[in-house]
Amino acid sequence: MYSAQYLFRVAKIICVAAIGLMSLLVVVGNTTDYYTNYDFVQHVLKMDTIFPGSKLQYRSIHSNTFFHLAYLLIILTEAAMAICCIWGTFVLCRNLKKDASSFNASKNWAVAGIILGILIWFIGFEVIGGEWFAMWQSAAWNGLASAERILSFLVLTLMLLHLRDE
Repeated sequence: MYSAQYLFRVAKIICVAAIGLMSLLVVVGNTTDYYTNYDFVQHVLKMDTIFPGSKLQYRSIHSNTFFHLAYLLIILTEAAMAICCIWGTFVLCRNLKKDASSFNASKNWAVAGIILGILIWFIGFEVIGGEWFAMWQSAAWNGLASAERILSFLVLTLMLLHLRDE
C-alpha cells in the first residue's frame, strides 16, 4: 500500500500533467484553427459587441496587425506554459520516490507553467479582456466563464504544489 505522502505527490503530478495537456491542446487548436479564436480576439479588442452606447468604446482597437500580434502573444505564452508544465511533470516524476527536499525542489517548472497560465487567464482574459475591453458586456464574445474555470484549476493546483512534502 502506498503512503498518503506518495499519493499526494502523484496527485500533484497528475494536476500538472493535466494542465500541460490542456495548454498543449489549446496551442494545437489555436494554431490549426487559427481564425476561430483570432475572431474572438478581434471582436474583444474591437469592442463591437459590448452594450450599445457604452462610454468605454474609446478603448477599442481597430488594427489587424495588433489583433494578430496580441493573438500570437497569447499562443506563444500558452506554448511556453505547455512546455513548462509538461517538462515539470517529467521532473516531478523523476523525483517521485526521492526524499522530500528533492521532490520539493523539483516543482519549479510546474510552478512557472502555472504562473504563465495565471498571466494568460487572469491578467489577459479577466483583467485586460474582461475589464479593460469590457468583454463582460458581450453576450457573443465573452470568455470570462471559461477563463474562470481554467483559473480555478490553476490556482488550486498551485496551492496543492505549495504544500511541502515532509
